[in-house]
Parts: sequence; structure tokens; C-alpha cells
Amino acid sequence: MLDKVVIANRGEIALRILRACHALGIRTVAVHSTVDRNLKHVAMADESVCIGPAPSARSYLDMPAIIAAAEVTDAQAIHPGYGFLSENADFAERVEQSGFVFIGPRAETIRLMGDKVEAIRAMKEAGVPCVPGSGGPLGDEAEANIAIAREIGYPVIVKAAGGGGGRGMRVVHTEAALSAAVSTTKQEAKAAFGNDMVYMEKFLENPRHIEIQVLADGQGNAIHLGERDCSMQRRHQKVVEEAPAPGISEAERAQIGKVCVEACLRIGYRGAGTFEFLYEDGRFYFIEMNTRIQVEHPVTELVTGIDLVREQLLIAAGHPLSFRQDDVVLRGHAIECRVNAEDPETFMPSPGLIQHFHAPGGPGVRVDSHIYEGYRVPPDYDSMIGKLIVHGADREQAIARMRVALNEMVIDGIRTNIPLQQRIMRDIGFQTGGQNIHYLEKRLAERRDKSLSIG
Repeated sequence: MLDKVVIANRGEIALRILRACHALGIRTVAVHSTVDRNLKHVAMADESVCIGPAPSARSYLDMPAIIAAAEVTDAQAIHPGYGFLSENADFAERVEQSGFVFIGPRAETIRLMGDKVEAIRAMKEAGVPCVPGSGGPLGDEAEANIAIAREIGYPVIVKAAGGGGGRGMRVVHTEAALSAAVSTTKQEAKAAFGNDMVYMEKFLENPRHIEIQVLADGQGNAIHLGERDCSMQRRHQKVVEEAPAPGISEAERAQIGKVCVEACLRIGYRGAGTFEFLYEDGRFYFIEMNTRIQVEHPVTELVTGIDLVREQLLIAAGHPLSFRQDDVVLRGHAIECRVNAEDPETFMPSPGLIQHFHAPGGPGVRVDSHIYEGYRVPPDYDSMIGKLIVHGADREQAIARMRVALNEMVIDGIRTNIPLQQRIMRDIGFQTGGQNIHYLEKRLAERRDKSLSIG
């Protein structure tokens, strides 16, 4: 077993990793910025090291500082969590070259999956269904790009090969708009990701976002843990996630899960990972693979009973998978609501002092959060301050429990998106299930239009 792990992250995921480490008897080192010295996991860690000032570029994205923290504390491994350096192949490589264990996939795997063009090519070779597209990067020849778009059929979407998180993409509905869209996306990609490579895909107009959770030990063993529906999105950012996905049959789950497992074995995958798909008219289309733990991993944990972070740690320590596919049984239904420090109407960030905090409870309720009364939410990082997760015997019970839990949750002193989550749980369309990725945006637009007309 690993003896000591550096947690190279902050907030709720850092606390989640710390708890998993301590349950396995692993000592922890919390690295933190100056503004994060009062985080809960910093106080609970066996050791802590300040790695720089508040800006991420000078702390949580500072590779030498994080590796130096591992060196001075005699740690064995580094867990990157999600975000920050979690999918940075150069960081994974430098960690391993420095003599530490990177708790995640090998650098070459991260690099492969981080390049969307190469990832799609690899997945096609592995038999994973993909969205019809250019099959490679777009060149500067306008006529050639127009020919590709004609073959795919409009609308198309131009995407940055190094993009992610909803950035670096542009939908094109007409041939006249294509060249400008390609040029603009290239410029944005270069500025945002340092890579101006873009590719083209068919734009699916009413898809759902369905993802498959996998675990692989890099020793020839891999399993899938069912799917999650992450279709409730705003500006390509997930708001609500659930497992299993409404309307996905056992046969569909088994088929797409098997394909993902075979792809893991083909590329020699190691650790936890997620295959993300667009799902439309009964068909799955691969869009990307996340080579890390996901924000929404708790819903999978609640329906399978498998601790994903614990498995990450065991795999990193060299253990083979402790589960086989036949051991994975989905029980009940789980829903996660992301809790953000932001105005529920304007979505502007709302940092500040939390004056009162009350976490909900009851059967099937889980709160993953680092906040507490007296904690000051800094303006320097992502606005997510926690996750509220519930589990029920079925989807109807899970929604009912989420409504009660949201009503119980109290966070005073700052604004949060809890009112938005309450509206989603009351929404008839959400309660019906199976809505596409544009549904929430449309509902929000309708609400804004109604407010303006009243005003």
C-alpha cells in the first residue's frame, strides 16, 4: 500500500481524496495556496505545504512546486483530483520521472485522449461508435473543408482538438458561414489551448449526454460501472447528473459498456476514466474520454456501492482490480446537484463569508463539500462549493429526496444556485426524464423572456 500521498487539488475533491486515503491508512499531504490555508482538508491532513499565492498559475498549476512538496515530505504518490493538472500529460510524466507515482493513467494515455482528433481515431480503431466527422484536422483550404461539410451534412460543429469544458467549438448551419467559423475557432483554440488544430463533426441537434464510468488496472483487467446522464447543462457545463440514465435498457448498457471495456484494454488504460457520448435516436456517439475522476462520480458510487477513489489508490499501488464485471450490480437511482456560489438568476459568482451553514440529512442523503460556517469562499477559483447527492429505490424516490434535501440545505452570507436546483427538481420535463442537452438552456431562456415581458 502507498504510505503517503500528496493531494494536488483543493475544495471538495481534495477532502474526498483525503478521506479515502485515511480509510486505507495512507498519510496525506495537503498542498495549498495562501488563500486556501483555512480549507477543511488542510486542517485534517497529516502535513500541509503552501505552494504559492492565490492565482492558480502560481500555485495549483505550478508543477515544480507540487513535485517539490512531494520531495520535502517524502511522499510516494500524487493524486491530481479533477481540473487543474489532472489531465496534463506533461505533469504526469514529470511526476513519474521524479520518482513518484501519478495516481491516474500513464502520460502517453493522457496525451492520446487529450488530443480529440487522435482520441477519435483511436476509438474508431477500437470499435467505439463516433460522430460522423472529418476524421482528422481541418486544413486551411476552404474548398476542401466545404467538401467535408457537404459529405457530413449540415449543421456541423467545428471543435478545437485541444479543447474541453465547452470551449473551442462553433456550430455552423450554412456553407456560407463555414470558412469564417473555422478561422475564428482556430484563433480561439490557439489563444486558449496553445494549439490551433480543429476538426469537424456532425452537429446532433437533440442529443443527450451519456457517459460510461470505467476502471482498469493496467494489468489486463477492466470493468464498466454503468452510465450517467449529464444532460442538464448550462453553457456546456453540467448542473445535474444522475445514474442510471433514464430510458437506457440493460441491453444498451451491456453493449456500450463492453465496447468501452475493450477500448480500455486496447489502449492499456490504468485507473478511473469516463467515456463521454452523445446519445440520439438510440445510438451512442463518442465525443471524448476524461482520464481522471469526474465531479459526478458519487452517483455511480451510490448505485454500485464501489468507492472509485479507493480503487484509484489501490490501482496506483499496483493492486489488480478488486471487482469483476459480474460483481457490478446497479441498485436504485442516484442524483447529484452541483452547489455553486453564484447568483441563481444571473449566474454571476458570489464569493464571500459563509455566515450560516446547515447540511441536510436523512436516508440516502450525501453531502460532499469543504465549506463550513465562517469559511470565506475566495473569488479566485471555480464557483462550485459542494455537491448534494441522494439515493433512492427508484428515480421518483430520488427526486423526492433531493427536493427535501435542497429545502433543508442552508448557506447564508453568499448567494448560491440552490433555487435553480429546486426549480429543476420541480420541472415536469426533468421529472419525466430523458431530456436533451439543450433542455435546461431553453427553460432558462423562457424564464428570462417571461421576466422581461412582466417587467
